[in-house]
Amino acid sequence: MKYVPISNRLFTVNRKNFVSRLKPCSLAIFHSNDEFPRNGDQNFLFKQNPDFFYLSGIGQEQSILILFPDCPNPLYKEVLFLRQTNEHIAIWEGHKYTKEEAKAASGIESVFWLSEFDVILHTIINYADHIYINTNENDRYSHTVPYRDIRLFESLRAKYPLHHYERSALILRDLRVIKSDIEIELTKKACDITRDAFVRVLKFVKPGVAEYEIEAEVTHEFLMQRATGHAYSPIIASGKNAIVLHYTENNQVCKDGDVILFDFAAEYANYNADMSRSIPVNGRYSKRQLDVYNAVLRVMRAATKLIVAGAAWNEYHEEVGKIMTGELIGLGLLDKHDVAKQDPKMPLYKKYFMHGTSHHLGLDVHDFASRYKSFEVGNILTCEPGIYIPEEGLAVRIENDILITENGNIDLMSDIPVEAEHIEEIMNE
Repeated sequence: MKYVPISNRLFTVNRKNFVSRLKPCSLAIFHSNDEFPRNGDQNFLFKQNPDFFYLSGIGQEQSILILFPDCPNPLYKEVLFLRQTNEHIAIWEGHKYTKEEAKAASGIESVFWLSEFDVILHTIINYADHIYINTNENDRYSHTVPYRDIRLFESLRAKYPLHHYERSALILRDLRVIKSDIEIELTKKACDITRDAFVRVLKFVKPGVAEYEIEAEVTHEFLMQRATGHAYSPIIASGKNAIVLHYTENNQVCKDGDVILFDFAAEYANYNADMSRSIPVNGRYSKRQLDVYNAVLRVMRAATKLIVAGAAWNEYHEEVGKIMTGELIGLGLLDKHDVAKQDPKMPLYKKYFMHGTSHHLGLDVHDFASRYKSFEVGNILTCEPGIYIPEEGLAVRIENDILITENGNIDLMSDIPVEAEHIEEIMNE
């Protein structure tokens, strides 16, 4: 890992909160993510299962966690299983956790090698009534490949058909969305690294620079500051490329007079930032570009004020849609008479602002949360309105990350340049 070690207090508290919601006499099993082949002789870079990391702090592949708070043998109330290293692994893959290192990282005292998993599980599973399986229930995920937890479930159901099988996701959906102080600090660190990369880019961009060169500057800054890497595939979209919401080719030359839409952010210690900005290639917005930019900025600031505890998800998005509609009328993109006659189920603003304004943020960029639950203290949400005008080859999106507190909200990216004048000032220093 590149990041500074995290206090295991985070994971100890997370486990305590999780097991407090289990049914009596329950055993829960969590797997690390699969490793995926990239080609004939290597895998893609390993990315840990966020639920497994949330409860263990272990970022290593081929790891298993068992939580059995009512286990009659105290040794197995919390058990972590790790891949045992050897001379061959050490030479070809490098260092793996020792048992002592895993105890220090996770706060779990009972650490065994993976080869002991089947025997230990069989000695305790028959003392449990309920077995919790960690299925991926993020509603943005489409299940096509049977991952480790699903494969385990099929195996257990054949061996132990009379146990009651439960879903860990129902508990984790409520827990993960409320961020602890440590999680907030890790997210803020990711935001700070993202800020420095953006300022670096502002000083680098000029006509004739390629999108991939800008991406390289961002990557350089991320790695220099011990980020795990990019929170997601970076979007460096100049001119008409910015009309494509998930443009990631990043292979065009930035032209004088165009606006570049950036959507990039750092991942630090598996926690993610998420930022969007739109800047002029030549360092000065045109009158039209500035009008569109400031319209989006006004929507972003008005929407941010609405991100408070108790706000209902759908009502929030509907209110932002009304604010955006007013701005689009002001820009001459919508006619107020047409708006008065629009179908409420298909509002006209969606022609120019077709995505949601906010999503939860955490170990997943689109973090695991219920879209039917009101916002709560401890939530971190993005705020990312945008205006996309295909006929003008112009798109502007502005995005910051917002923490809800008991006293309102805090913009975790308040120190990242966002005013058009500030952006121009840095670009022309």
